[in-house]
Amino acid sequence: MPDPTSKHKDLTYAETVNRALRRALAEDPSTLLFGEDVALPGGVFGVTKGLQKSFGDRVFDTPISESAILGGAVGAALVGRRPIVEIMWADFALVAFDQIVNQAANVRYLNRGRLTAPLTIRTQQGSGPGACAQHSQSLEALFAHIPGIEVCMPTTHQDAYDLLLTSIQRDDPTVVIENRNLYHGAKQPVALDGPILGPDGAATRRQGSDVTIATWGAIQHKVLDAAHILEVEHGISAEVLDMRWLRPLDVDSVASSVERTGALVVVHEAHQFAGLGAELVTAVAERGLLGTRSPVRIATPDTRIPAAPELLKAVIPGVDTIVDRIRAMFRSPVSIR
Repeated sequence: MPDPTSKHKDLTYAETVNRALRRALAEDPSTLLFGEDVALPGGVFGVTKGLQKSFGDRVFDTPISESAILGGAVGAALVGRRPIVEIMWADFALVAFDQIVNQAANVRYLNRGRLTAPLTIRTQQGSGPGACAQHSQSLEALFAHIPGIEVCMPTTHQDAYDLLLTSIQRDDPTVVIENRNLYHGAKQPVALDGPILGPDGAATRRQGSDVTIATWGAIQHKVLDAAHILEVEHGISAEVLDMRWLRPLDVDSVASSVERTGALVVVHEAHQFAGLGAELVTAVAERGLLGTRSPVRIATPDTRIPAAPELLKAVIPGVDTIVDRIRAMFRSPVSIR
């Protein structure tokens, strides 16, 4: 939770990330910030605007080479720096998966704890009209699958600030996944300059008694709209948990909620097959808490992400889809055997 004595300022999501980066660079001279177009242009989405002017050559542009960016970041981390790198789209991190999976994730293990890799990878993902298949994938499950990597997906403005600063302070590599559709929306008050805390698990965004909905990322806003409709129009009270930290995954909070509600729905924008929704459902089921209702996963079907706006709407789960699936869940409960 942010410190109530901290000063608050109304900021967009993008401005909030900028403030977090500015604070990290100001407070820790070992930090570096680099990536494609992050310095002089101020980032493709304007998130890093003005940081090179303030911090000089500690903020610099790189060639268009994700493998070089992340390989250099691992090397910098090994010699005592605390690099923050931006990968312009999460899809492009696949070019450098060796540097993430085989190198950064294994530093502490291979050196018997003598060395660490305090590396933060900032990236963004999520669907948007016209972005098409190579710029719209939700890949959080790939990152979270790797031991040694921590993963978070901040959705609220406050989490965009707090979780990024937490990640930068970690002594192991952390992937911070933002959503470009959030960057330039409405401003919200953000508590600045409070204490930097460690990963603190899921956050309850809405209390309810009939069903637990676990979600993460920008689709959370659709989930909250759906939860309102379910209660007002259909008498179904939904509790909404924002998982936000996907590695470590806060199964305890979900299990505690499901123990009260007796039902679990997981909603995410990523593809359903082998997604983190399956991991979360399984982890809760293994505790024997799901009662008589089968869990429900609501996610993007196993298809490529289309560019056409109308086709995109048909693929990515919307408010109506979430409402209909949960209503059906309550009409036809199925026993788990």
